[in-house]
Amino acid sequence: MKIVLDAMGGDHAPQVNIEGAVETVQESDDIEVILVGDEAAIRKELKSRKHKPGRISIVHASQVVEMHEATTTAIRKKRDSSIRVGVGLVKAGRADAFVSAGHSGVVMGTSLLLLGTSKGVDRPAIATLMPTLKDTFILLDVGANVDCKPENLQQFALMGNIYCRLILGREQPKVGLLSIGEEDVKGNELTKEAFKLIKQSSVNFIGNIEGKDIFTGIADVVVCDGFIGNVALKISEGLAETILKMLKKEIANVTAGKLGYLMLKPAIRNFKKRTDYDEYGGAPLLGINGTSIISHGRSSAKAIRNALRVANDFARKRVYEAISEAIQSDLTARTG
Repeated sequence: MKIVLDAMGGDHAPQVNIEGAVETVQESDDIEVILVGDEAAIRKELKSRKHKPGRISIVHASQVVEMHEATTTAIRKKRDSSIRVGVGLVKAGRADAFVSAGHSGVVMGTSLLLLGTSKGVDRPAIATLMPTLKDTFILLDVGANVDCKPENLQQFALMGNIYCRLILGREQPKVGLLSIGEEDVKGNELTKEAFKLIKQSSVNFIGNIEGKDIFTGIADVVVCDGFIGNVALKISEGLAETILKMLKKEIANVTAGKLGYLMLKPAIRNFKKRTDYDEYGGAPLLGINGTSIISHGRSSAKAIRNALRVANDFARKRVYEAISEAIQSDLTARTG
């Protein structure tokens, strides 16, 4: 598989992106990485790192989208950005997937503009993997759609179901709708109408779930609109970091705290690993006619390496085609 990596995307570009690419080709025999961006800067970074010849190539892009730029302006004016050129390689069939830790709005908008939506999909959704007491669950949408219709949430449920089956290997994923109460009459008009539609679909729908329950593992897929999903994601990330800091501070304040920390260090390290976005790599943009992975702006080389792995899995299993088939099949079943 040939995976395009936006070498200029993220807070620590291009160093961590190139480091992640080098580590990927060293560990995986089935992935080739195409680095897109400032060729001179990329070659300078590559020069100091050993890598397998022929497994990493470079495509020059003269522009970089900065994080503060307006999405529509950047898409319209920066036609030779590393994001635009990278997605263009996928569209042209020269690569199988695209990965970027850059401006998420521009990655999403450019992917939608150049690749289009999968047949039958109204709106794409960003899906992120998050930890539970048991394993992991998929939360979507986490930012692609601030305002949604009930039909959108129904399609998110179908897309998350496919993701969970093909990538996580769970045969009958349990799909829940994020709301303010378990009863089907609870929630706003959007969730109440979405409840009815998801219940009629082919997924294993377990009904509404409350925010306090999503980390218990009660559901494999949790559906919500992009506004709620993004808030939930950011709160979760902040809470995990805060808990770690509070725990270390409290241990330091008690008698024999240093000894206690040494004893708890393995458990703290495991907790950090389970809640660290670096472990999950990136969030796929589901519902587009191709594979596009959006990584965190603060991604480390490890996160980039995992994002490339995710992109490889999604492209190899052609998840975008399975999503289109599922949505069209569901529509046919409901309309006769």
